[in-house]
Amino acid sequence: MDAPYVPTLYGAVGIGLLAWGVVTFAVDGLTPAPWALFVGCAALVCAGVYLYTTRRGKFVVWEKLLDQLALRGDERVLDLGCGRGAVLLAAARRLPDGRAYGVDLWRSQDQSGNDPAATERNAQAEGVADRIELHTADMTQLPFESNQFDVVVSSLALHNISDPAGRTSAIEEAVRVLRPGGRLVVADIRNTRQYGAELERLGMRSLTRRAAGARMWWSGPWIPTTVVCGTKSR
Repeated sequence: MDAPYVPTLYGAVGIGLLAWGVVTFAVDGLTPAPWALFVGCAALVCAGVYLYTTRRGKFVVWEKLLDQLALRGDERVLDLGCGRGAVLLAAARRLPDGRAYGVDLWRSQDQSGNDPAATERNAQAEGVADRIELHTADMTQLPFESNQFDVVVSSLALHNISDPAGRTSAIEEAVRVLRPGGRLVVADIRNTRQYGAELERLGMRSLTRRAAGARMWWSGPWIPTTVVCGTKSR
């Protein structure tokens, strides 16, 4: 689960306020404050939307994004901040003659159960363990030579770099390891204008920036996911 503390907080607020309203009515015979009922219900709805996105919605969106790449099946794909493998394994399923590489620092605050062993188990369950390779590495200093990958993807990872200069370094590294003509797909909840500007500065072409849609709302439309795509110049 992405940022597990978020739905936990929403759920605690929602249940707490609704429970307070019920107890107030049952014990004191007082009508609960309308605002408490509204906020409590809204918090539970937000928790539900968040859980749908992290459990189902993001997978649907990434299936479509990967389909749009129309991979041949022999490419080398790099996933920045791969976590437990949601995007990494979806890419690997499309690579019978290729290989999917994942890098991460494996921090549990970014994703519950974030551990390379968990990713390996998921790969075994998906039948693609022989198509993936995991690396413990910082996105701002990738352990790969330049011009190595046909596709670089990243899902909800770059925003975890709090320093703007660090995010710039991560974008520069992503472009560096792409082969000429290689494609980049980044989905994130913030800083996507910066990503687009950096990619333009680096000479990437066919740049697009678009909303991922309601399936990747993180509690509601006020926290949407935006997808940035580009192709490295030949």
